[in-house]
Amino acid sequence: MPHVQDCFGASIEINNAHLSKWIVEMMALCKPDKVVLCSGSEAERRSFTELAVTQGVLIPLNQEKLPGCYLHRSNPNDVARVENLTFICTPEKEQAGATNNWMAPKEAYEKVGKLFDGSMKGRTMYVVPYVMGPIGSPMAKVGVEITDSIYVALNMRIMTRMGQQALDMLGASNDFNRGLHSMLDCNPDRRYICHFPADNTIWSIGSGYGGNVLLGKKCLALRIGSYLGKTEGWLAEHMLILGVESPEGEMTYVAAAFPSQCGKTNFAMMVPPKRFKGWKIWTVGDDIAWMRVGEDGRLYAINPEAGYFGVAPGTSMKSNPNAMKTVLKDTIFTNVAVTKDGDVWWEGKDGPVPDELTDWQGRPWKKGSTEKAAHPNSRFTAPAANNPWKSRFADDPGGVPISAIIFGGRRATTVPLVMQAFHWAHGVFMGATLGSETTAAATGKVGVVRRDPMAMLPFCGYNMGEYFAHWLAMQAQIAYPPKVFLVNWFRQNKDGKFLWPGFGENMRVLKWIVDRARLRVGGQETPFGWVPRAGDLDLSDFDISPETVDEATAINIDEWKTELESQGSFFESLGEKMPKALELQREFLLARIESMHGKWVVHNSKS
Repeated sequence: MPHVQDCFGASIEINNAHLSKWIVEMMALCKPDKVVLCSGSEAERRSFTELAVTQGVLIPLNQEKLPGCYLHRSNPNDVARVENLTFICTPEKEQAGATNNWMAPKEAYEKVGKLFDGSMKGRTMYVVPYVMGPIGSPMAKVGVEITDSIYVALNMRIMTRMGQQALDMLGASNDFNRGLHSMLDCNPDRRYICHFPADNTIWSIGSGYGGNVLLGKKCLALRIGSYLGKTEGWLAEHMLILGVESPEGEMTYVAAAFPSQCGKTNFAMMVPPKRFKGWKIWTVGDDIAWMRVGEDGRLYAINPEAGYFGVAPGTSMKSNPNAMKTVLKDTIFTNVAVTKDGDVWWEGKDGPVPDELTDWQGRPWKKGSTEKAAHPNSRFTAPAANNPWKSRFADDPGGVPISAIIFGGRRATTVPLVMQAFHWAHGVFMGATLGSETTAAATGKVGVVRRDPMAMLPFCGYNMGEYFAHWLAMQAQIAYPPKVFLVNWFRQNKDGKFLWPGFGENMRVLKWIVDRARLRVGGQETPFGWVPRAGDLDLSDFDISPETVDEATAINIDEWKTELESQGSFFESLGEKMPKALELQREFLLARIESMHGKWVVHNSKS
């Protein structure tokens, strides 16, 4: 094949004929001046970092306060995922489903291929081999991303197991994801993120933002991953994974799906309150879970990522002290503000607001400005190894056994603090109808429920109805299925104030979930699921009134009737692939309401 180098200019030979052939094809299409194969070595990281600083792609931060940390400023028109420009490219539109943008594969390859033609003239092509998942794990997948962005190469080193270890794992196999990315000119009119599930291929052009261009993350781990999961019999989910360790050393693993702005990373890195002395929360992953059935009939999960691509604003020592400790070294910050002494800052960070900053676009910023200093979607890319509470089993090739699955959204009313599903199909129904209420800032109207089933609406790589059917079918494989729960940290009183404080106090709910999963605590049956009885939640050393807990856990029949009717409209929008089993779950719950003639007595009034 043509001349390929490592970062020091030495010639490299790729011993996989399939990979070599594909690289040659992409070189012919993109026409780079130079091709560099990424080895993943520490020397390479230093070399790439120095080059990125020279090019102005990275800006050094205060190396005494933040050793190994750098700032990146993206194009102001390129600061978030672009759902409207993200396509699932399947032969038939129905295969993509009503919730995805669709483009026929032939059309996509032709249209986007014209943009890739010559896109890397005058640029370096970086070939980034990587593994999603622990090296050697039967659950792991190999990918190769070709990119003209050194920022992407450096971020992929943090987020994946990148370099020679990926080539070693691939061997002579043709089973790898083919990812092609070019920043082009960052023109939104020439921006596409296309997924070809049948080809295990991703093409991304015209963007430099992580969610669009770190192709191992949402693109492979979820959109392509969910399709592979359906065809191969496993689940690729937008879920955190955590381990709950009791003072006696008993470990219970939980996977949880939350839509954006619902506290997902905070939950994954939760610090229990003082009341729970001796209890420990270990982070396996904060964003994605790949789950397969083990030989013992339990569901096992791995975190395919090796780092965290987290939202900076709102992260503080109060909300997430472990995240704050994680980003103190070897982290790439994107679109945050900078202090005079080279430290980072964002809205919600600890301490007083500085009088002067340099904002996310490099402009002077003064305290009291009506504009945000850090972009609301500013990010940090940090190694998971930095997390002081990273689970020692996070890199276990076999994964960890999941005892409970949690779905949680942002709801001011209706959904109680915690509720357990009656059975697996009911749990799938809970996940399928998951939603969060919008804010006035987002839509101009408060309280509009945006359905986000399993928190996967933007990330499911095929028809959502078939996705639900796959979840239902998984029960036949799982001899000991996890218990399924619904949580809501955001229920409000009549004055619009949150009833539950959240953050570390969520440990009280998590303990009930763990105890329910292990069949050692009771619950009260409601028409819609099991909830804690009076005394089931540990509320000791907790400044909250019994009346407030009652309000947070209450079941309102009228609100639930409205909720179930709204769910029917959502199910109908998904078309013919919508499983009848879930519609029957909804109809059954409605029938239970009608049989009670609008009355329901709450029995947990002395929490």
